[in-house]
Amino acid sequence: MPRASELKRGEVVDIDGSPHIVKQLEVKSPSSRGAVTLYKIRFSNLLTGQKRDESLKGDEFLSPADCQKISMQFSYIDADHYVFMDSDDYSQYSLGFSMLGDHLGYIYEGLKGISGLLVEGELAAIELPQSVVLKIMDTAPAIKGASANARTKPATLVTDLVVQVPEYIEAGEAIKVNTTNGKFMGRAG
Repeated sequence: MPRASELKRGEVVDIDGSPHIVKQLEVKSPSSRGAVTLYKIRFSNLLTGQKRDESLKGDEFLSPADCQKISMQFSYIDADHYVFMDSDDYSQYSLGFSMLGDHLGYIYEGLKGISGLLVEGELAAIELPQSVVLKIMDTAPAIKGASANARTKPATLVTDLVVQVPEYIEAGEAIKVNTTNGKFMGRAG
């Protein structure tokens, strides 16, 4: 059983009989002696998608949820669902657009390294790799002589995600993007 102080983003716990995934963690340190450190945690219910905020003491125990984590890759879009394939046995699972939320801008055909969370045999949520490589479809022309520390400009990627990139980056280049915060990490290469 994990303690509140041991939780990590993406971990799944059981709250009131439903599996909840940890979306955000924030540590609130006390300002006076003898006070207890609080952990502000935002959970998302894997079955309903409903958000839940909790403030827990570091030594409070949470029970692990009954779910299975599998390795997957993205296959295709079917109407209003994204279809993922299990990397081991090739079985397919789908998730609706609404359940993917902020992940949509990072998912492209053939994306590997996705972790899927199965609850009672159904795909309930996915966890993306730490970074993905995406191609720039549109951005302002590159400025000659722009340095790496120069200003940034918006760039639209193949998934319609818009990220800020350095001025020396051109349309058509592949870049690495952090899936946690949506920031440019560098050229893909």
